[in-house]
Amino acid sequence: MKENIISSEISDVRNRLLHHQLYTEIKTDEDLRTFMSSHIYAVWDFMSLLKALQNSLTCTSTPWVPKGNPDLRYLINEIVLAEETDQDQHGNRMSHYEMYLNAMNAAGVATEKAQDNITKLSQSDHILDEIDSSALASHIKQFLTSTFSIIQRGKDHEIAAAFTYGREDLIPEMFTEILSGLATTQIATDLEPITYYFDRHIELDGDEHGPMAHKMVAMLCGDDPIKWQEAAQVSKEALESRITLFDGILEQIHSPALELA
Repeated sequence: MKENIISSEISDVRNRLLHHQLYTEIKTDEDLRTFMSSHIYAVWDFMSLLKALQNSLTCTSTPWVPKGNPDLRYLINEIVLAEETDQDQHGNRMSHYEMYLNAMNAAGVATEKAQDNITKLSQSDHILDEIDSSALASHIKQFLTSTFSIIQRGKDHEIAAAFTYGREDLIPEMFTEILSGLATTQIATDLEPITYYFDRHIELDGDEHGPMAHKMVAMLCGDDPIKWQEAAQVSKEALESRITLFDGILEQIHSPALELA
């Protein structure tokens, strides 16, 4: 199978990420708040990858016309449906980004600064320049730069690979590791909202979105060996960028004086 090209390319870096020290170092309420204050940017740019694919693979403008492959339209729209309008633990409809913000509030994290930063980035016509000139911590800036560079190149198979192998394929195991670490702590914070968020992603991405995303990459790469190689390289880049993000969060946990932005 051509997917073996990607699996082989990312095997080592994926393994390093799934055994990252961060998962066992979130030991206190403040550690959790530090983690969430950086991780919210990864939650946001996940949605940006998703919407970039929807914009490219489906018609999202008027007047409407059928666009592209109907099977690809189905795959991406099904994923968007859950990611953008899922239900929280109380049955309220919201995106996973909004769900994460609620979990941050429950954990005692002030979200205004992150929301202001994200609003400013989202309104910029030159987002890479905006990221570069922002006051965000370097581990966040490099992560966002990696993601939006992939988006701006505009290659559907690369965006799908970053989304699939850097996100959907990884998240169930990664979030399981985080939950396992949290289970060994005495954190006083209300963990129900963030636990629900993690569990929901483990369920959706493992059982539904992961296989759908894999199929999407396979359809976009087809029999083109260059596309498969580019997809493999982008997948590796996305995973390495995540490691750098987690390295930065771990450094902040060990050195609380460091600022996010």
